[in-house]
Amino acid sequence: MFTGIIEELGAVVGLEPRGDSAVLVSADTHHGASIAVNGVCLTVVGSDGERLHFDVMAETLKRSVIGALRPAEQVNLERAVRAVGRLDGHIVQGHVDGTGVLISRAPGDAWDLVRFSMPVDLARYVAEKGSIAVDGVSLTVTGVGPDWFEVGLIPETLRATTLGGKQPGDPVNLEVDVLAKYVARLVEAR
Repeated sequence: MFTGIIEELGAVVGLEPRGDSAVLVSADTHHGASIAVNGVCLTVVGSDGERLHFDVMAETLKRSVIGALRPAEQVNLERAVRAVGRLDGHIVQGHVDGTGVLISRAPGDAWDLVRFSMPVDLARYVAEKGSIAVDGVSLTVTGVGPDWFEVGLIPETLRATTLGGKQPGDPVNLEVDVLAKYVARLVEAR
């Protein structure tokens, strides 16, 4: 489990295709650790001291934008939260629900208002003032439509995550609030 509070930025070293899967190579941590890379929960399967190796299966490549990463591209990194730690963001599983595209960004005095597209089937889980993870970043929804949502990005988020450099047309990973998914499932079962 993650919080959506990005700990650091890393750089992609390479993405090696392996049939219907791939190996992603990035920055350092220990073997077996769970790391969210742009919001995708991946397990470290190898490390050479400076680089991490992650296996990425076909399902992950299909549901996320991980397969489109290029060498030297920056990625958001977050280690799994410890059970004794604080939950500063919201519950983020690292299980990407789909992808969206940055549609527009309007700079404010000290923040940006950013609109993203989302798959129509995810819209029912997104609510104004609710939470959503975009490339693993925990954000509060400020507006929502049938196939889009907006968030406000404060200076710290613009500085400390890859979202500060995203431009219209850039793809992103989306994870809706897991609690919304469970509530919807319970309501449907009734």
